[in-house]
Amino acid sequence: MEPRDGRARARRAPRLLVLALLLGAHPGAQAEEPLSGSSLVEVMKGDPVALNCTALGAHDHFVLEWFLADRSGVRHHLASAEVQGSELQGRVHDSRGRSPPYQLDSRGRLVLTEAQVGDEQNYVCVVRAGAASTEATTQLRLFAKPEATEVLPNKRILSVVDDFAQEIATCNSRNGNPVPEITWYRNGEPLRMPMEVNADGYMTSRTVREASGLQSLVSTLYLRPRKADQDASFHCSVNYQLPTGRRGHLDSPTFHLSLHYPTENVDFWVGSPSTTEGWVREGDSVQLFCRGDGNPSVEYIFFRLQDKQEDVLKTNLEGNLTLEGVQRGQSGTYGCRVEDYDAAEDAVLSRTAELRVAYLDPLELSTEEELSLYLGNSTTVNCSVRGLPTPALRWTKDFVPLGNGPTLSLSSITFDSAGTYVCEASMPTVPLLSRTQSFKLLVQGPPQLSPEEPQPQTGDSWKEGEEVRLVCSARGYPEPKLSWSQLGGSPAEPALRGHGWVSSSLTLKVTSALSREGVSCEASNTHGKKQHVFHFGSVTPQTAQAGVAVMAVAVSVGLLLLVVAAFYCMRRKGRSGCCQRGEKGAP
Repeated sequence: MEPRDGRARARRAPRLLVLALLLGAHPGAQAEEPLSGSSLVEVMKGDPVALNCTALGAHDHFVLEWFLADRSGVRHHLASAEVQGSELQGRVHDSRGRSPPYQLDSRGRLVLTEAQVGDEQNYVCVVRAGAASTEATTQLRLFAKPEATEVLPNKRILSVVDDFAQEIATCNSRNGNPVPEITWYRNGEPLRMPMEVNADGYMTSRTVREASGLQSLVSTLYLRPRKADQDASFHCSVNYQLPTGRRGHLDSPTFHLSLHYPTENVDFWVGSPSTTEGWVREGDSVQLFCRGDGNPSVEYIFFRLQDKQEDVLKTNLEGNLTLEGVQRGQSGTYGCRVEDYDAAEDAVLSRTAELRVAYLDPLELSTEEELSLYLGNSTTVNCSVRGLPTPALRWTKDFVPLGNGPTLSLSSITFDSAGTYVCEASMPTVPLLSRTQSFKLLVQGPPQLSPEEPQPQTGDSWKEGEEVRLVCSARGYPEPKLSWSQLGGSPAEPALRGHGWVSSSLTLKVTSALSREGVSCEASNTHGKKQHVFHFGSVTPQTAQAGVAVMAVAVSVGLLLLVVAAFYCMRRKGRSGCCQRGEKGAP
């Protein structure tokens, strides 16, 4: 019979033994507290992990063992350790072909370096102390980020007239763990596709376990394409799991579908350089464009309607027709037609447009390039034009607007009326299409004289000998000649004031004689003469100034004579009787 105290120690042993499984403090490892005798440890592929099995309590000796529990429930003995006091002696019995093999550290932890897919198992730790034993199970879960997502679009042309779903693309996610999820997107919006086959669309999935133990997922999208999918952007996204409930995703490149759909409408228009009003300029090259909304491109037939008959101009696949150097006779109705035998019966496959060629002929004036009129006369000048659309006419003189319309009226003309007159024709609806014609008006008449009266430089009167510059200006046609009553006048030249004026100048000195007689300027041409006399009024003589000058000269001469006499006396000082009074004889 077992002693009482031995039985008591046996009863106390289970109460003193507590088992905890903790994940070791290796980089990248996660720690989980055991739950009801089991725990979950999550780790990324390639990271190290250590499984902890520790007996806590008042005991001096116990045995620790590690087992691998496979999916069938069979346990495989991996390692064991025995504790004597404070020392632990352990060894690995079977690594089951793992490389690198399992390790048991000095604390009895089962160490797995570089976690692998095959490590995703249940590990059982058993602690025996005397007749009592306790065990706990740790589930090791391994995560692996899949490779970049690959999408393989269907390169064929898909028809929208088919009434069944067609294969759109295949999405591949390789070498992940656990199996990821694949979602398809159209224009950034997820496609909620069923897994059951139907006419509108569905998707299929297939999981493949690779030789490495990692898993790959293949998803194929089937869709009944619509015409709106021609410009749609498609892609697939892989969602995968990470430790501690985190998730990640990897998007594939986007792709577009090549669709075949029949033509429903046709657009036809006149291209550049047409205006907003639909006019083109005569002589320009004009492009006609025709576009159907079907795909692929069909054959375009360009024609011109003449007497309700189609005159075929060109046939091509591009839908472009160029008319080189159009002429006014090419105005008319043009059209294009699409040959699409898949189109519906009610589809509009033909369009027409009006080609309007704008032209503007040279302007014609009712006068010659030069028109000569006498002062005071009146006349009218007409400007005629032919063009389409109807041109607008306006008159200008020296870039100053005179009025609109074909007729220019000139009445009571003066010399200021002379100049260049321009008739300009333009079309507001056709920019850059304009023409001009001009004539020059010459106004005949006797000269007009415009003298510039000089003013004294100082005071109110002229002084004798003061210099003055006289300017005389004249105009007329023929151009007048200018002459002076005094010599020295400059040749006539155009004046700064313009408008047909010429001027001449004369520079001279004012004298009393000129003041009495005056200086005349005369302008003359074949129609007459015009004269102007310049007067200077009273001229102040320079007498006072002359007396002062004479006095200054006399004083200077007297002083000079005194100096000469003094010098002579000094030379004769040594001779007797020299310079003495009453001396006779020659000095």
